[in-house]
Amino acid sequence: MNVSAEPDDRFVIGVDFGTLSGRALVVRVRDGAELGTAVHAYRSGVMDSALAADGQPLPADWGLQDPDDYREVLRQAVPAALAASGVDAEQVVGIGIDFTACTVLPTRADGTPLCELPDLRTRPHAYVKLWKHHAAQQQADRINALAHERGEPWIGRYGGKISAEWQYAKALQLLEEDPEIYTRAERWIEAADWIVWQLCGAETRNVCTAGYKGIRQDGQYPSRDYLAALNPDFAGFVEKIDGPLVALGERAGGLTAEAAAWTGLPAGIAVAVGNVDAHVTAAAAQALEPGRLVAIMGTSTCHVVNGTELAEVAGMCGVVDGGISAGQWGYEAGQSGVGDIFGWYVEHAAPDGYASHETLTEQAAEQPVGAHGLVALDWWNGNRSLLVNHDLSGVIVGLTLATRPPDIYRALLESTAYGTRMIIEAFADAGVPVDELVVAGGLTGNRLLMQIYADVTNRPLSIIGSAQGPALGSAIHAAVAAGVHADVPTAAAAMGRVTRDAYLPDPERVRAYDALYAEYRRLHDHFGRGGDDVLLRLRSIRNAARSAAVPAPAGEVALPLEVMA
Repeated sequence: MNVSAEPDDRFVIGVDFGTLSGRALVVRVRDGAELGTAVHAYRSGVMDSALAADGQPLPADWGLQDPDDYREVLRQAVPAALAASGVDAEQVVGIGIDFTACTVLPTRADGTPLCELPDLRTRPHAYVKLWKHHAAQQQADRINALAHERGEPWIGRYGGKISAEWQYAKALQLLEEDPEIYTRAERWIEAADWIVWQLCGAETRNVCTAGYKGIRQDGQYPSRDYLAALNPDFAGFVEKIDGPLVALGERAGGLTAEAAAWTGLPAGIAVAVGNVDAHVTAAAAQALEPGRLVAIMGTSTCHVVNGTELAEVAGMCGVVDGGISAGQWGYEAGQSGVGDIFGWYVEHAAPDGYASHETLTEQAAEQPVGAHGLVALDWWNGNRSLLVNHDLSGVIVGLTLATRPPDIYRALLESTAYGTRMIIEAFADAGVPVDELVVAGGLTGNRLLMQIYADVTNRPLSIIGSAQGPALGSAIHAAVAAGVHADVPTAAAAMGRVTRDAYLPDPERVRAYDALYAEYRRLHDHFGRGGDDVLLRLRSIRNAARSAAVPAPAGEVALPLEVMA
């Protein structure tokens, strides 16, 4: 957008902390104009095979990060975005951030990450556990089984299953595999709240992650008795996550002198309470009204939608009062792998001559619906919704000697659309209407993919009007925290952008996809709901083989193979 700053303009900065990098965006508060942006890649990236500090190998399904990489985004991307914008720093009145979730880390009481203590630098469990750390599935299974056995009232709010990605499963894994680190962790905190702590010097907990990832419902967390039944030493876990709870869009504090030096921004400006990348994007896409489901499509997809009534939706990630915006019930679901699946195929499976998204998309687009004869299950990174099982894996059915790379690529694109349709139908069945699909994220540029989603879901598909949806959403919340706009809906109306009905379903393709989707559902239920547990058995065999070959991380208690399975 070609805009310039006027002397009386006011600006905010949104910072989006993603899986591999962080992005800062300078935004004008009166109209949402984006004046400057910058990206900083995390030095250590995602540690999923080896710990950066000493190179020690990590077990299967781990995903760690170094929290100082997040500080570097503040030191590098924020000043660079400000310089690119041409905006005088004195015109900036607030900063807001969003994060992938559940991305969580153990710290001391003052917020110092345990991995930054010299004696814990080579202890993997002292590091940030990224959302895609999926090594706590067996703990998640126990959490869920015990909750149903005891009739815990909160389990239905999470579709009947707590994910291995969320705070409790990861913390229970920490306790059982490295009890020393668990004991020394005085705080167990979402990275979104931790980086806000770094910015304003005060610990806060945002209502979004506390509700969706921290199992906070109706003003309380799971009981001490329940936690003790999981593990006697887990009884006091809530003490590590309980903190000052702040609503979305509110001010967490003022920018400290230290953070002002990092960012080049004025000390004392408003720091908005933290938020999740998907949930904050709803405001940027002007999709806070009930019935508008926002799909933030990148490496994974998160689906969020507001509703007027409380409902329990099987297999969803959670429903939280005010979890997306105040005064409404916010619903979340998701798919653990989307763009990552397409990237896997291009990088590791597509042969020479086909190994690019552009080539595969162009050739796949020439096919009529169903011409490849394939159906795939989108579980390359497990299933977040509706099955909530990260031990599941991908499937492609229908391969023949005539199958070509664009066939497989298109089948993978379609599989993710089928997964989204499963989520939409689960919402609708529970009385949470979804009338429109609003898409944000890095995959909106693939026109074939967007049309497939419109046809598979048989719903109009709108596209956010910003390439930086989460960062814009964080900026919107910063404008509210700074007092420039009265509330998030008002700020979203002024600063958000969306192209309505960018893609419309084609009736003929809709009918063709209905037939393929029926086959997807049969495969989904067969492999995911007890028809055949072969995928789980294969994962158990794989994990046992890898565990035998890779020593346990430093400080970790080695579990018997039958327990790991």
